[in-house]
Amino acid sequence: MILARTPRALILAAPLLAAAALATPLPAAAKTLVYCSEGNPEALNPQLVTTTTGVTAGKPMFNSLVEFEPGGTRILPGLAESWTISQDGRVYTFRLREGVKFHSNAVFTPSRTMNADDVVFSLMRQWKEDHPYHKVSGGNYDYFKDLAMSELLDAIEKRDARTVVIRLKRPNAPFLANLAMSFNVVHSAEYADLLLRQGHPEQLDLEPIGTGPFSFVSYQKDVAIRYRVFPDYWGGRMPLDTLVFSITPNPAVRLTKLKAGECHVMAFPNPADIRRIEADPALRLLRLEGLNIGYMSLNVTRAPFDDLRVRRAVNMAIDKQTIVAAVYGGAGTPAKNPIPPTLWSYNDDVKDYPYDPAAARKLLAEAGLAQGFETELWYMPVSRPYNPNGKRIAELIQTDLAKVGIRLKLVTDEWSSYRARLQAGEAPMALFGWTGDNGDPDNFLDTMLGCTAARAGGNNVAKWCNADFDQLITRAKETAIQTERERYYREAQVIAKADAPWVPIAHSVVYMATRKEVTGFRMDPLGRYPFDGVDLEP
Repeated sequence: MILARTPRALILAAPLLAAAALATPLPAAAKTLVYCSEGNPEALNPQLVTTTTGVTAGKPMFNSLVEFEPGGTRILPGLAESWTISQDGRVYTFRLREGVKFHSNAVFTPSRTMNADDVVFSLMRQWKEDHPYHKVSGGNYDYFKDLAMSELLDAIEKRDARTVVIRLKRPNAPFLANLAMSFNVVHSAEYADLLLRQGHPEQLDLEPIGTGPFSFVSYQKDVAIRYRVFPDYWGGRMPLDTLVFSITPNPAVRLTKLKAGECHVMAFPNPADIRRIEADPALRLLRLEGLNIGYMSLNVTRAPFDDLRVRRAVNMAIDKQTIVAAVYGGAGTPAKNPIPPTLWSYNDDVKDYPYDPAAARKLLAEAGLAQGFETELWYMPVSRPYNPNGKRIAELIQTDLAKVGIRLKLVTDEWSSYRARLQAGEAPMALFGWTGDNGDPDNFLDTMLGCTAARAGGNNVAKWCNADFDQLITRAKETAIQTERERYYREAQVIAKADAPWVPIAHSVVYMATRKEVTGFRMDPLGRYPFDGVDLEP
């Protein structure tokens, strides 16, 4: 966590800033909504995160140039009221909204509205290693790097106070959708300059300032994140006065809190509790076909998973049907591809590896491992939309692989550390997954299996780099013709299946639950919940 890197003086100062923010009086009938979230955020600044816990935590505070429609994947104006794209697909010109205000806190009151300087600052921080904020908070900007933004960008220019021009080295079909993603949020350059002069720039990420509908109040790890409504939000004041993320990793405890009225919205109930929620007149169950994939990675840089025969043997030794039935409880389907079947370009012609322990043992013998081997399987410690119970799935896989002589030690870690260690390449086998961020196949295939993302710190936790696969997904990005992009992505899925860097496990239906008095809350296929327009009935 970023907090661990912060000087002690700043950590002690944070509660004082929070107290100052809370001192502002609320209306007599103030409305507070409590959201029971599944875990701590990786960080409060979405530039520094790659998981939805961090994205969701940052979303109430921030906006991007362009935004996805609430509950959908269509791109709408955000901080940019309009934009144009050159005929060759390489120059994007954004016209910014006028009069957009930033939040304030105990140490900062903005002297101006949002302008092109803020957009340039926010993008350049991630792009340029010599930028004064690039190394602040230990920022690696993994998502920015995994999408090869550093190599794609040619220039980011301020034409005037309300116009930003972004030039690319080559056409990139997903670029506008990538700009709408949360890691491209806009920060206040004025606030950043003040903190740099004061000598504690890390505070930009610990006490965030954005233009979103809610402003940051405080964060206590393992307890809660608190936000206050921003009355001057450019999109109009929200109905809620206060928003609280109550950090509750256990889904059974989340449901208990929901039923008791201690929270109003809960993330990802246990599949076994779905019928109980449906039967409770005080609750409302929400359901969405998930744009996700839960999988087990096989680290191809570590023996014996550098041997294709071993990777295929592992695929054939795992009974996915039983896992889905036992853990997802009818809320999931066995997976065979890296992208979900609801996403365009999904290749249903790909044949999955059959469940065949005898064939698996034969392949292991051919690889010189007739007696099997010992290794580790890492499992996530929190429920995720694509994996409701990592430990249970790991135990079922442990049982399956023992039948072919593969002896597993099960390993886990605190969620943010778990993710970081996977991305560093420490795990030989690991349960992980993905919820799509922009509705484009590139967001799955390149982000999780592309060669750029196979770097240390990248989202390609299998560390698999296949030149033919990478060439196909690169071609797909460089053409705007959808039929061509679809053909390239379908061919890429064939290669991924043949080379087996993963055991795809399941695509899940995602559930959330609210109390009946909550109005306006919508599930989002892209996994972010900004709470725009959400209200509580009396």
